[in-house]
Amino acid sequence: MGEYQEQLREERNYLEKTLSFLKNEIENMIGSLSQQKSGLTALRKDMWENTVHFANDFARLTEITHYLAELASQSANYGNTLKRLGKYRKMLLSPYFGRFDFLEDGLSGTEKIYIGLHNVVDSKKGDFYVYDWRAPVSSIFYRYEPGRASYQAPAGTISGEVKLKRQYKIQDAELRYFFDCRVGINDEILQEVLRGKASAKMRYIVETIQKEQDVIIRDTDNELLIVQGVAGSGKTSVALHRIAFLLYNGLNSNLSSNNILILSPNNIFSKYISSVLPELGEENTVQTTFEDIALKLLDGRLKTETRNQQLEFVISAQDRDNLRLRDIAFKGSGDFVRILDRLISHYESSIIDFEDIYFDGKILMTRQQIKNIFSRNKTIMPMAKRLKRIENIILERIQPLRQKRLEKIEKFVAQTEGHDLEIKSFSRLLSIKKSRTYVDRIRRFTEVDYLNLYKMLFSNDELFARLAEGLKLPENIGEIIALTRENLAAGMAFYEDCAPLLYLKLRLEGCTEFNGIRQVVIDEAQDYDVIQYEIFRLLFKDARYTVLGDIHQAIDKDVSMALYDRIIEILDKRKSVKIILNKGYRSSYEINSFTQRILGVKRDFVSFERHETEPVIITKDTLDKHDDAIVREIADAVSRGYESAAVICKTAAEAEKLHARLKDKVNIKLVCSGSGEIERGAVVIPSYLAKGLEFDAVMASDVSGDNYCSELDRKLLYVTCTRALHRLALFYTGEKSPLIEA
Repeated sequence: MGEYQEQLREERNYLEKTLSFLKNEIENMIGSLSQQKSGLTALRKDMWENTVHFANDFARLTEITHYLAELASQSANYGNTLKRLGKYRKMLLSPYFGRFDFLEDGLSGTEKIYIGLHNVVDSKKGDFYVYDWRAPVSSIFYRYEPGRASYQAPAGTISGEVKLKRQYKIQDAELRYFFDCRVGINDEILQEVLRGKASAKMRYIVETIQKEQDVIIRDTDNELLIVQGVAGSGKTSVALHRIAFLLYNGLNSNLSSNNILILSPNNIFSKYISSVLPELGEENTVQTTFEDIALKLLDGRLKTETRNQQLEFVISAQDRDNLRLRDIAFKGSGDFVRILDRLISHYESSIIDFEDIYFDGKILMTRQQIKNIFSRNKTIMPMAKRLKRIENIILERIQPLRQKRLEKIEKFVAQTEGHDLEIKSFSRLLSIKKSRTYVDRIRRFTEVDYLNLYKMLFSNDELFARLAEGLKLPENIGEIIALTRENLAAGMAFYEDCAPLLYLKLRLEGCTEFNGIRQVVIDEAQDYDVIQYEIFRLLFKDARYTVLGDIHQAIDKDVSMALYDRIIEILDKRKSVKIILNKGYRSSYEINSFTQRILGVKRDFVSFERHETEPVIITKDTLDKHDDAIVREIADAVSRGYESAAVICKTAAEAEKLHARLKDKVNIKLVCSGSGEIERGAVVIPSYLAKGLEFDAVMASDVSGDNYCSELDRKLLYVTCTRALHRLALFYTGEKSPLIEA
């Protein structure tokens, strides 16, 4: 028998042994779940029959407290067993995907370490059949070739030698093949994965995590981790696997899914990534968008534009010196943040008009005493809370004096004709009216409103100029002020006003809603403005950050690497790091080469060597022929067995028109709003909603010179074309866009 055949026999035996153990454990868990369920039912029945059912029966309340604690404990055990059962059932199809043999320094025996989705361990014997890919020792599989290696264990650094590194293809519980690899995760497995079809949801990548990706996933030293990655480098997928790793480690630090927040570019993207963590055996974390946070915290006091509406305007604007574009850039800038900070300081020092407080002709607190109280805790307590504290202090001092005044009023009423039978009630009514007037007077200086403050800024040109002194302002700042003033007077706000309004509200009132968040993932970092990062700092005060971006995919602004330095400055964490991912895995080599030419920027980019057909550029002389060509391309994608195809338009308006023309010719879905969802089959989608997504085949509609001609258009076209895994086709009528090289 040859060496390979002998190794194959050994590997099949180990697989059979592992599967046998899994099946036995599954059978035991099913039996245990049945017993646990019966126990829970009996406990609930016992609690109902033998404990108090009335809140006033205090003598027996301790009994129900005991029952509830026991019920919570047993329910948790039942849930954990059920979760473990689900993991083991999934692993029956493919219990592991890799192995390495490790000889630890100081020990005589080499240990075979098999790597899979989850730990498979015989708790009675302490034998590990499979190690979770997130276990400390598993990092060796992703980072080292045979030779010297080390990993960080809870007890410290463990060093040794990797004797063998092996990968497996196990499908439907059958070992299809295995091979030994020397450097990194072998291209053969990665080639097979990347040759596969795109799905309607993002999938996990534990079998193909690369060394540089593993470094990001396992980083626990840095409070701020910034990843600049080229299109298709796996930024988002790596971030999700990082979350799974943190939750795995979180068993020791009490980190749960409720303590992690993912800030997505839109809700379509949130749905697209929603299956990764459950597939890895973890619960989904909090997922939201900046727009959703702003709308919730601003309480709907203004009719506001959506982010998609703003993008539609920016992308469609023909005049790049448009007033609105200047407005967007200015209100997202650091200079405008400084104006808002100065506005708050101005309000504190010059607008609040404290008064001496009298009651029944006697002074209770002087204006200066109130000012002194207000000045305390200035750096740690928001202004609105300090003012409310003053109000409470005043009312507490007044409270004992109110009763004395009520007695005086009663004596006065008793001497007044017509109220003989209602002295107390009438006196109390008079006292309440006077108290309301009194409280209203106090609240003239103890209440501050973020919206009124924002309106004040734009209603007084002289004040604005004073607050903006020494700062860089747009040339047409007067028009911007007038436009904003007009909108606010009508109860409206552009999307670019949402961030300043929210910033003011947070600075004035604070916010405790996100106090439990300890890890924040910010995706598409290049699309956020300076003021939004200032807001993140206020919202997630005690959190660590993973920030993911690509400066070449900023579709509504010019962004450079300096953005990341500014993020580090704003978030102000004790330890931070920037990591560059310059290798693209999503698209074929031919598509990557094509998209780099569109970008027109010389940069460090490495394409994974997966070769497929060259992108095609198709010109037609009429719109009908343009549409028919797209229909044929969709049919071709279906015939190739592709599961997803996207016709990507520049704007939502174009997507809606194209869908109306295509829907009777081919089965195709329109995805145009932030609440849509990607499904299998063909979709029409605007460029900015396609960010972060991937499709087997992409058809770029109307790439004419009239439609794609500016530098902003270049980025949109780059985003569009980098969504394709296997097939890319571009269609136009008239003249081809000058951004496309033949």
